[in-house]
Amino acid sequence: MDLSGKVALITGAAQSQGRHHALSLAARGADIIAVDICRQIDFVPYRMGDEAGLDETVRLVEQLGGRIHAAVCDVRDAHGLRTVVDSAVLEFGGLDVVVANASVCSVQTYDEVTADIWKTTMDINVGGVWNTCAAAIPHLVRRGGGSIVMIGSSGSVVGLPFYLPYTVSKHALVGMCRSLALELSNMNIRVNAILPTGVDTPQGHSSVLPRLLEERPDLAGIFTNSLPVDRIEPADVFGALSYLISDAARYVTGVLLPVDAGSTVR
Repeated sequence: MDLSGKVALITGAAQSQGRHHALSLAARGADIIAVDICRQIDFVPYRMGDEAGLDETVRLVEQLGGRIHAAVCDVRDAHGLRTVVDSAVLEFGGLDVVVANASVCSVQTYDEVTADIWKTTMDINVGGVWNTCAAAIPHLVRRGGGSIVMIGSSGSVVGLPFYLPYTVSKHALVGMCRSLALELSNMNIRVNAILPTGVDTPQGHSSVLPRLLEERPDLAGIFTNSLPVDRIEPADVFGALSYLISDAARYVTGVLLPVDAGSTVR
């Protein structure tokens, strides 16, 4: 897939899936707009991306010969995000692909969910995706079309115990994806979502979940994949992403594409 002349926006690009998608798109010729909050949120139990990580994404994209516009920006900041995207589009000349990847999750029982955990998770995982789309859509319209891909979760379509705020937020992306796909269809903008099972990233490893499942072994099967793998790789998610943004999927919109090793068909 040759993406020369294309421009891609990726949120949460300082590490993990976001960085992998940025590098993979750059390797295929795309110019990259990379955004990350670059700070730790206190209740998040894994290491989040930082400025050094975003700098490393920049270095790796440039090592591939690609162009990149990187910015520290919280996806909850609609004005700041719009300013970053507008500036990058002015530099690169347009926008074609949007990967709404940034999200957070925490692991706890329902009675340990605080107001801050609930609000912050919703504001980033739902509001941040909407802010990303809102900042990007005018540029996709001017381009004559494009592709938006939201990174959901197997928890977008099934319940995940101990991930209540995260699961609710990822369910919300289903409605956002399908509704936007309908509204934007007459402008040749396709909107789809990828629903991965656990990915081998810091977010995909929980030190809390095993203890909770010891107390509730009846729920352990929900976290078991059908195929013989505990976690998939970012490259597996990119395989679905590369299809959804390609001409091979030019008539694919409003689709929820599981890359879940069969976890949701159990």
